[in-house]
Amino acid sequence: MNLLVKNVTIADPQSKFNHQQCDVRIVDGIIKSIGKLTDEKNEIIFDAAGAFLTPGFFDLNCVAGDPGYETKEDIFTLTETAKAGGFTGLALLPQANPVVQSKSQVEYIINKAKNNLVDVYPVGAISQNREAKELAELFDMQQAGAVAFSDGDRALQDDGFMSRALQYAKGFDALLMVYPENKSIAGKSQINESKNSVLLGMKGLPALAEEMHIARDIFLAQYNETKIHISNISTAGSVALIRKAKRDGVQISCDVTAHHLVFTEDLLVDFDSNYKVKPPLRGKTDVKALIAGLKDGTIDAITSQHRPEEVEFKNVEFEIAHYGIIALQTVLPLLLKAGLDANLIAEKLSINPRKLLNLIIPVIEEGAEANFTVFSADKKWLYNANSNHSKSANSPLLGKELNGKVMLVFNNNQYFKD
Repeated sequence: MNLLVKNVTIADPQSKFNHQQCDVRIVDGIIKSIGKLTDEKNEIIFDAAGAFLTPGFFDLNCVAGDPGYETKEDIFTLTETAKAGGFTGLALLPQANPVVQSKSQVEYIINKAKNNLVDVYPVGAISQNREAKELAELFDMQQAGAVAFSDGDRALQDDGFMSRALQYAKGFDALLMVYPENKSIAGKSQINESKNSVLLGMKGLPALAEEMHIARDIFLAQYNETKIHISNISTAGSVALIRKAKRDGVQISCDVTAHHLVFTEDLLVDFDSNYKVKPPLRGKTDVKALIAGLKDGTIDAITSQHRPEEVEFKNVEFEIAHYGIIALQTVLPLLLKAGLDANLIAEKLSINPRKLLNLIIPVIEEGAEANFTVFSADKKWLYNANSNHSKSANSPLLGKELNGKVMLVFNNNQYFKD
C-alpha cells in the first residue's frame, strides 16, 4: 500500500521532524520519505492540513470481556473502537470469564487478535481467579506473550502475597500493574469522600484508601528492589507519594485515566451511573494535581480504562450500577479539554506506555515502520449511536459534540480513516 499524508505537523519528541509541517510518504508499510513531497501515481492522498501526526496511541488499561462476556465487547469490536479512537496498540486486562491466567488463554487472545491493524497484547492475572490467594502461571504466560500482569480492578490486599508476587516477578523482569485500594478503609463506598458525598447522602470513599495502598506498594518495591506500576491513580496525595518515591530511587511508574483529568465529583449531582467509575471521580484540586503530575513526569502514562457494560448493569440505581465507562473513542477529546498539547499526548499516550512494557516504540523517521495516528485538535464531531463503534453504550459523553477528532490511523500496513 502506498499512502501520502500531506501538510501534517509532526508531534513526536523522538523525531528530528518534531514540530515541523511535512508530507509523509508510506510505501509497503514503511515511512519512505518525509518533507515537501510531490504526488506520485497509484498512491492514496490524504490531506491533513492543520492536523498532527504522532506515533500510534497505545492503551495500558482496557477490557474486552472476551472470552465469556462477549455481549459487552469482543476482540473485533474492541479493536474497531480502538481504531476510531486513534489506538494502534492495546494491553488487554485479564478480567474475563475465565480469567486469563494460563499459557493457553494468553495464546487464545493473541491468535484471535492477529492480522489486525491494532496490536493486542494480553496482560495475565497475577493471582489465580484474581483472588490473591495463589500466584497464577506468570512465567509460562510471559513465555506465551503476556506483556505484564495485573488483577485488574481488584487490589491485592494481603501484604505478604504482594511481596511474594514482586519477588517472583523480579526473577524474570516481569511488570506488575496493580490497582491501589485499601479495602478495609474503602469498604462499600462508591463515590469520593467529601462535602459532595454528604450532600448526596452516599458513603464516601476517602483518598486515604488509595494513598495508603500506594504507600505500602512503595515500601514493598523498595524492600524487594523491584519495579512496580500503579494503575489509575486519582488523588493529589497519590501524585505526591509517587513523586517523592521517584526522587528516592524507587522503581515505580504510574498512569491516570483520561476521564480523571476532566471529570469531577460535581457531575454526580444527578446520579448518572455513567459517571460511576473506579476509582471514583475526585475533586478539582485532585484534577489539577494529576495534570501537574503529567507535566512534571511523575505520571508516566494516560489510559482509557475502557470498561464496556450492558445496559441492564448501568441503567439502574447508582448504588447497584456496575463501574466503568466505554472510553477508547473519547480519550483524545478529553485530553485536549484538559489542556494537553500534541507532544505531551504523544509522550503519555504513545511512547511511554510501550516503554513501560518493553515494546518497540514507533518513531516518525524515514525508514521506520509506519505506526501513527493523525488527529485534528480543532475538528468537532458528534458522539452518538452511529459513531460509537463499541457494543456497549455506557458513556456520559454519548449524544454530545466533542472537540478533537482522529482522522487517520496506520499500522501493520493497514489504515483506518473515519
